[in-house]
Amino acid sequence: MKPVLAWFRNDLRLSDNPALGWAVQTGNPVIPVFIRDEEPGTRAIGNASRWWLHGSLQALAASLGALGSRLILRRGASAAVLEALVKETKAGAVCWNRRYDPVLSGQDRAIEDQLCATDLEVRTFNAALLVEPHEIRTANGSPYKVFAPFWRRCLAQELRRPLLPPLSLSLPATWPASEPLEAWRPGRSYPEWPGRLAALWKPGEVGALSRLEEFVRGAASTYATDRDKPGTSGTSRLSPHLHFGEVGPCQVADRLAWSGRDREEDPYLRQLGWREFSQYLLFHNPDLGTANLRRDFDRMPWRDSPADLRRWQQGQTGYPLVDAGMRELLATGWMHNRVRMVVASFLTKHLLIDWRSGAAWFWQTLVDADWANNSTAWQWVAGTGTDAAPYVRVFNPIAQSRRFDPEGRYVRTWVPELGRMPSRFIHAPWTASAPDLADAGVRLGETYPTPMVDHAEARQRALRVYRSLVRGSRATGRHG
Repeated sequence: MKPVLAWFRNDLRLSDNPALGWAVQTGNPVIPVFIRDEEPGTRAIGNASRWWLHGSLQALAASLGALGSRLILRRGASAAVLEALVKETKAGAVCWNRRYDPVLSGQDRAIEDQLCATDLEVRTFNAALLVEPHEIRTANGSPYKVFAPFWRRCLAQELRRPLLPPLSLSLPATWPASEPLEAWRPGRSYPEWPGRLAALWKPGEVGALSRLEEFVRGAASTYATDRDKPGTSGTSRLSPHLHFGEVGPCQVADRLAWSGRDREEDPYLRQLGWREFSQYLLFHNPDLGTANLRRDFDRMPWRDSPADLRRWQQGQTGYPLVDAGMRELLATGWMHNRVRMVVASFLTKHLLIDWRSGAAWFWQTLVDADWANNSTAWQWVAGTGTDAAPYVRVFNPIAQSRRFDPEGRYVRTWVPELGRMPSRFIHAPWTASAPDLADAGVRLGETYPTPMVDHAEARQRALRVYRSLVRGSRATGRHG
């Protein structure tokens, strides 16, 4: 009865966890393990993600404790830590759920080879995706580059039904030593975060399933019409739970199906499809987060302006919708998806700052920071990626605000200095008369900044730069 090491990573749940389910079915003692990988070259998670991970591990440890089990915490290079644990516990098998980032999956394959060479049984499973990237190809065998046909192929697949959580785990005679979770408590990059985030979010499987149920019973019915309105509770806010694997996409899809929704028409399931497509793109493009997929953009003359980048980061651009989004991010570790597109467009088009600078800021500040999703979304908005919004599409932050936040509810929440502005002026306060500004208590350039750039002029500048880039690419024969 040699123990099985069940290695948790981005699958921090008991239900619908194929690796854990297999470990339990062996009938052997199960030792749940989480490793804080400190191997040189490993991509460190961002500040907000560190806060979430701590809470998620705390919740997972509590769930395992309720079954009489434990979560063993170790840090170091994963291969070395697993090798040490195998020797300490005399384990006969190791299991985990697969990852699809080429860097991480390459690491996993090397670990698998190393363990198998010692005659250990190694089992790996899919817990993170509806359809694994290697299962979807075009008719000629190449990877998809456009979302719509990719998603049609995914929907044609039979989706796996989610697994129930184990009722019990066989326990080892002795437990290996574990580091205390308290020693992993993240530092305070932003003093307000620990209290603010804890008031807004509940990391862990219980919180994830509760959030899913709340969405299915509420906002799911109006998701198609309300998802783009940042001033309403029209989205699921499941993204951090999905990223850390506290709930799986098969569970979400299954719950939507049980609510009587057609999966081919369901707009929220389509958003899960974009999550799948992001992982798919990263699987086939290992440098997705660092290099333009459209290589002609390698010649793009991005502006290097730390001062402008800082104003954007702090929500001091002078455009209320952009500032509201950036302030929501700093306050909550999250931002409404429609607003994410607007602020990303503003950085890359209005300010001509490299999308990688924006992606790096999101990586540090989003609780749902996911390398595939973050990189794909930024490249989509910047026009540098596959299946991207064309570079000539420049989101107008004023028009977007008027369309999706007509009464300024969202802006008033996150830009309180504009709280008394009449709705007709709140989207562009510099268009208000002096008496209207005075009545609202707004002094442009003092209580609220004047716009960093003029929208029309910035748009024309971006288009001139892009046209010059296209002409240069044609001349050199370089195309994306």
